[in-house]
Amino acid sequence: MEKNKRIHYGWIILILAVTTVCGALGLARFGYTMILPSMKTGLSLNDAAAGDLATGNLAGYLVLALACGILSTRFSPRLIITFFMGLISVSMIITGLAPDFFTALAGRILAGMGGGGTNIPVMGLVIGWFAVSRRGLAAGITVSGSSFGLLLTGLVIPVILEAGGEQGWRYSWFFLAAVTMLIAVMCALFLRNSPAEMGLRTCGDTSGLPVPPKGVQPSLAESFRLVYKKFEVWHLALIYTLFGFSYIIYVTFFVRYLNWEAGFTIEGAGRLWSTVGAVSIASGFIWGTFSDRAGRRYGLAAVFMLQFLCYLVFGIWKSDPGYYLSALLFSLTAWSIPAIMAAAAGDVLGAALAPAGLGFLTLFFGIGQVFGPFVAGRIADSQGSYTMAFVVAAAASFAGGLLSLMLRIRKPVHH
Repeated sequence: MEKNKRIHYGWIILILAVTTVCGALGLARFGYTMILPSMKTGLSLNDAAAGDLATGNLAGYLVLALACGILSTRFSPRLIITFFMGLISVSMIITGLAPDFFTALAGRILAGMGGGGTNIPVMGLVIGWFAVSRRGLAAGITVSGSSFGLLLTGLVIPVILEAGGEQGWRYSWFFLAAVTMLIAVMCALFLRNSPAEMGLRTCGDTSGLPVPPKGVQPSLAESFRLVYKKFEVWHLALIYTLFGFSYIIYVTFFVRYLNWEAGFTIEGAGRLWSTVGAVSIASGFIWGTFSDRAGRRYGLAAVFMLQFLCYLVFGIWKSDPGYYLSALLFSLTAWSIPAIMAAAAGDVLGAALAPAGLGFLTLFFGIGQVFGPFVAGRIADSQGSYTMAFVVAAAASFAGGLLSLMLRIRKPVHH
């Protein structure tokens, strides 16, 4: 039956996963980057409060990441993903209607919860649909959804902001809510939980062996125990914390920095942000594939060092060549580390426990993300500049690169 199929359903799953990540992260989280300057004015926020809205979003993500990673080993990822995509849409409507900081904060927290409840199960789902030799590739393609979100928001949001005047930032959130709800419907209709559910082997499996049975699923307590007892998981968790802390400073304040300190218009910053999104589409694919071949530690280390240069250049080279070089470096590496982390979770724990492992890793990733905007916003308020915030992000990325080189994960076995 499988041999007669011209296209393995795993590729359909992969397309849906890209679309889901586009909504859960590209729109729900990174859409805030484009809307922030106008929203800041509309709600009379200072830089610390603007950073706190981002922190609220990331805190919500943190709360759900671990829980949904483990729940996905017991319940239908399709159901979980659909529900939380719907929650993201509702959260955007709340944010768009917000009359004050606290209502906006509630909306951003709910969006974060929806993102955590969606992104972890969908990454784990993809890992389960592809053979070991293609995990980095599949995860790399999946994370490109964030790039499509950047591309969409960078092109469309400035138009909505200009057309909507003072209320443009509200209309922007309503537009994103409609797109996200459409994605939720697509997930409900077309997602499938596993290859075995359709009588298929994993995509890329050329062993010729019979389709494996689903097997007995571990209990929630057993899933957690099997994850946290692995030393490699804790090592990966520390590395992921540093990535979360460093990259979120860059993406949250990218447009604000260019508009406030670099003299860019919102439209100009939006075009550059959109270009980052377009170029970064291939980043996860490139580095995920590289990690399949060279090993996860070298993939992680290479990306961290390039991002170290990206953040440092952005903060201290205050001229157009510096800003464009930084944007290029980020574009080439943007979503690579989440892709490699997803593949590494599958390598260390196996496909069945990959969602639980990725959820556990994302708990630490989320901790880093929560502190990033909190620290950066206060640095900007105290110094009147984001320069030191980006230098701090660069230092964290450099440390992540060094820790990556100390990893001892075997190169995946190709089959």
